[in-house]
Amino acid sequence: MEHREFRQTAAIGPEPERRITELMERYPALRETEAEIRAAFVILRDSFAAGGKLLIAGNGGSCADAEHIVGELMKGFVKPRPVDEETAAAFLAADPELGPLLASRLQRGLPAIALTGHPGLTTAFANDVDGSLAFAQQVLGYGRKGDVFLGISTSGNSQNVYGAAVAARALGLSVIGLLGRGGGKIRPLCDAAIVAPERETYKIQELHLPVYHALCLMLEEEFF
Repeated sequence: MEHREFRQTAAIGPEPERRITELMERYPALRETEAEIRAAFVILRDSFAAGGKLLIAGNGGSCADAEHIVGELMKGFVKPRPVDEETAAAFLAADPELGPLLASRLQRGLPAIALTGHPGLTTAFANDVDGSLAFAQQVLGYGRKGDVFLGISTSGNSQNVYGAAVAARALGLSVIGLLGRGGGKIRPLCDAAIVAPERETYKIQELHLPVYHALCLMLEEEFF
């Protein structure tokens, strides 16, 4: 199976480009991943713009990274994200007392789900069926064509993340990999494979964080 090289010739805009330039200056080791980071941004931007959502999975530290990414996308990261006037008016109409509080406190988000955060479902599936396929089960349940699956694996070979990537590709989702150690068997499934150029787990994770922070910043600037 060949890596599905995803490339977008259209410019991504000055602010996203500035973020990528800044990332490369701060982390020169990531220069070889620059094209894939740009491709990942385009995939995510286009999916969110079309009403899609992001599904994310990983294990251990990568599980924490999945939850971290959701936290940056589903609420304000570095910018305020007030609800629009139509939504504020709808809150007020639904409840004149609570509505103003909702309108002033809630923030617009980009829809993202960490598949790691559903212990009732995943433990039931592990007990009743097959724990290695719990992420794939969620991709089947949540995923729709046009959505994006982001698999995080420092080895590139995590079996449960691999199963989810296979399911995502079969169902017509775009697949992004945040990987290490050459990308492993997950890499060929990816539309964009960001492979940290390190071999040790903690060093790979240290490079994953600035990558996904940059992507979250770029997306926030694009939509808010």
